[in-house]
Amino acid sequence: MKGKATSFDIAHEAGVSQSTVSRALRDSPLVSIETRERIKAIAKELNYKVDKNASNLRQQQSSTLALLLFEDPTSDDSMINPFFLSMLGSITRATAKAGYDLLISFQQFSNDWHADFEDTHKADGIILLGYGDFLDYRDKLEKLEQQNTHFVRWGALEEHNPGVVVGSNNYQGGYNITNHLIDRGRKHFVFIGGADNHSPEFLARFNGFNDALSERGILKPGQTAKHWDAISTETSGYNVCKALLDSGEKVDAIVCASDLIAIGVLSAMKESSYNVPDDIAIVGYDDIPLARFTSPPLTTVKQNTILAGEILVETLIAKIEGRHAKNVLIDADVILRESS
Repeated sequence: MKGKATSFDIAHEAGVSQSTVSRALRDSPLVSIETRERIKAIAKELNYKVDKNASNLRQQQSSTLALLLFEDPTSDDSMINPFFLSMLGSITRATAKAGYDLLISFQQFSNDWHADFEDTHKADGIILLGYGDFLDYRDKLEKLEQQNTHFVRWGALEEHNPGVVVGSNNYQGGYNITNHLIDRGRKHFVFIGGADNHSPEFLARFNGFNDALSERGILKPGQTAKHWDAISTETSGYNVCKALLDSGEKVDAIVCASDLIAIGVLSAMKESSYNVPDDIAIVGYDDIPLARFTSPPLTTVKQNTILAGEILVETLIAKIEGRHAKNVLIDADVILRESS
């Protein structure tokens, strides 16, 4: 072969598209391991090397991604939901592997925060992490889309989503963990957590919970499951659970919208001399590291934060490079522990 090998040469040899070559050389999880290894072997054989500086000059890129976190109420001073800390590690590793730097900041919805990143060439694209109030920041997302800003967000998949979304199958998680409790003989259910359009991820979990109860005959036709509202903090879970217990409502299973809520619920149960799970089963959602160390250890739904971080980075880079980027929904797994 004359001259320096290109990614198109590798694509021709491998019988794949150039975009697949690009993904494979970045170890994208969207390309099978077998295909990645075959493409890497061809690249090595052709002595192919990425000229990062030349690529940046051609595309006027900074080779930096911006990760903007939503400030969540927390029991410490971090203002970062612990669920997102594990995803932060995955995003950092995936960004480095793709040859990009990562700029981390909080989302500032009081001003045109996007202008400080892609518009000023500080970053080539933005990853948005955090739950927050979706109805409050949807207009900001729509403005980003109108300005053709490269961004991807972690969140719920809904009709007419602004931008590209990577998210967990929250409905499936809520549905599966509720069926687990029904299989254990539980009959009197309560959901604690947000369940409206302000929190679409939590609403999807509630909808899965509600549908499982309906299908299994726990709810009568047309009946809606019992729901007590709470924000995703230990304190909110504790206070709502205390009110629930004081109400005298019959309950033998509580499905919490997050592990943080469930941790507060467990604390309230302990103070009220209820035995978990003999008297009331408690389950959470997220599988944060603390979930395995509660008393008793918390049954929960695990979201694959490692895969999520990799796909968020890959999807954003695809948008930056002008390739097709699509919404991705990742399956969630029930993690069984002693609280149920």
